[in-house]
Amino acid sequence: MKPIELLVVDDHTLFRRGLVALLSQDGRFEVAGEAGDIGEALRCVERRKPDLVLLDNHLPGVLGVDGIAALKDAAPGARILMLTVSENEDDLATALQAGADGYLLKTVELDSLSESIIKVLDGESVVSPEMMTKLVAAFRSKPPLPTTGEAAPVETGHNGSAPTQDDSALALLSAREREVLALVANGDSNKVIARKLDIAETTVKIHVQHILRKLQLSSRVQAAVYATGRDLT
Repeated sequence: MKPIELLVVDDHTLFRRGLVALLSQDGRFEVAGEAGDIGEALRCVERRKPDLVLLDNHLPGVLGVDGIAALKDAAPGARILMLTVSENEDDLATALQAGADGYLLKTVELDSLSESIIKVLDGESVVSPEMMTKLVAAFRSKPPLPTTGEAAPVETGHNGSAPTQDDSALALLSAREREVLALVANGDSNKVIARKLDIAETTVKIHVQHILRKLQLSSRVQAAVYATGRDLT
């Protein structure tokens, strides 16, 4: 099986090279390159087209969250997994709304990081548990979004955007799909959702695909934000 190609973007040379060395020991991965800022990362992405970019936020010049859109444009098929020290919920929200496929803190264990990479490539959302709690709290503190035919945009960060959906789209979801969506918003994996609902994991994957299509979303992370903003959890 072809190894998963990774790009590691972090301005701390010692941390970056240490992470590259550790990930290179896992036969599932091949580090396609490393970069210390967004400009260097863009050149590497255009050249190598990695499967996944591990992206720090506090980079010199352009912040990581502000470079996500450009990285996605350079390699539309690449996944972006934030790996940062920032526990700021605004950074988290901006990253997800800009198109990041996950958000992990640098305190994560190596085994958990490796498994998170696999999950993201399998289409799952990955957010550090303590950050998911902050995300849910932030959305629940906001006024309820309209639910009767009015346009209901997902709030965006200063340099990120997310698709907007009419909440009438929720009527397209079946009762089971609503259950799955609520569990996705809680950060549950497909395996956990399957166990909770007593259905096959492949069935969960199909439900998630249908949910994303009906709500016109592109990732589980966006689905989690969508559901949390509408208090569907």
